Amino acid sequence: MDYLQKLQYHYKPKKGWVNDPNGLIEYKGYYHLFYQHCPDYEVPTSKQPMHWGHARTKDFLTWEELPVALYPDCTYDDGGCWSGTAIEKDGLLYLFYASVRPNATDQTVSVAISSDGIHFQKYEGNPVIDHYPVDGGPDFRDPAVCEIDGSYYCVMATGHPETRTGRLLLYRSEDLLHWDYVGIMSEWADCRYTECPSLMATGDRYLLSASVCPLESRHYFSMMLGRLEDGKFYIEHSGSADKGPDQYAGQIFRDSRGRNILIAWVPGWKYKGYAEKDVGCMSLPREVFLKDGQICCYPVEEVRHLLSDEDPYVKRTERGFVVEREGRSPVVYEGAIDDLKILRDGYVLEVFVNGGKEVYTVLL
Repeated sequence: MDYLQKLQYHYKPKKGWVNDPNGLIEYKGYYHLFYQHCPDYEVPTSKQPMHWGHARTKDFLTWEELPVALYPDCTYDDGGCWSGTAIEKDGLLYLFYASVRPNATDQTVSVAISSDGIHFQKYEGNPVIDHYPVDGGPDFRDPAVCEIDGSYYCVMATGHPETRTGRLLLYRSEDLLHWDYVGIMSEWADCRYTECPSLMATGDRYLLSASVCPLESRHYFSMMLGRLEDGKFYIEHSGSADKGPDQYAGQIFRDSRGRNILIAWVPGWKYKGYAEKDVGCMSLPREVFLKDGQICCYPVEEVRHLLSDEDPYVKRTERGFVVEREGRSPVVYEGAIDDLKILRDGYVLEVFVNGGKEVYTVLL
């Protein structure tokens, strides 16, 4: 497998390390994708803290790589500009990110503002949240900001070491710059922490997602549909459509057509050394929806023409299918298949089972 081949549809920067998608938003006629980025290194290194890379598209097929959006160049973030989200207010684009000081135990929240979606100025009052509350812990990051009924809310990912729970904490603001702590929004037992949340209204319910990191098992991506009442999230439907094994840190945003769109990181960690550069990339965008009481993910309309019914790397079996991988264990699916759609782009494979009820993201 040629891991240096150019991917046609899965976004990755021309050079440098890429991980978590950040700040997904539709703004001024473009879909914007920000992402964790080391511009000058193919692996994360202490020589270069995390930046926010930046790209945009109008059709999810062709991507324009833009200049780096955030540099770790202030005293409160010179240990890295880590994951976060974006929101528009009064025509301006606000980026909320986890600002980290080097060798510090505190992780804070800062904001940068733009009038054109390309050039950003950091708020002079940063950080806007300067410490985790008693309900949280040192792993306190990945602000997810949204508007609900005229007020702004920020979901923070954290863990609580004393109770061994992963938690999402909720904050509230009237102006995006001054935040009050509300309380514990959601939590998971026997976990180290949560990461990379998303929250948005969809109809009369709310869609919440998070990457959950259990104490003893593999991390997983959880999507939940339910009610938000008095700062608490009440789950009515939950699931993890993408079974991986090569996906993490998904982020969901809502576009002007009312679609809830997910983009995840396809990590190249386990392929270190297979090529001279990072082989990680972003997944194709997927619409998140509820079908037959199950949360599903399926490629957005703009890219569905790329789907096929078969691929040489996907071998149908009597019980399902198997995907063989280079130097790694095969991916095996066993179960009924009413519909199978496959999208392959070079060394990246995405398989959608039964209309998106199950998804497999695979680096070959």
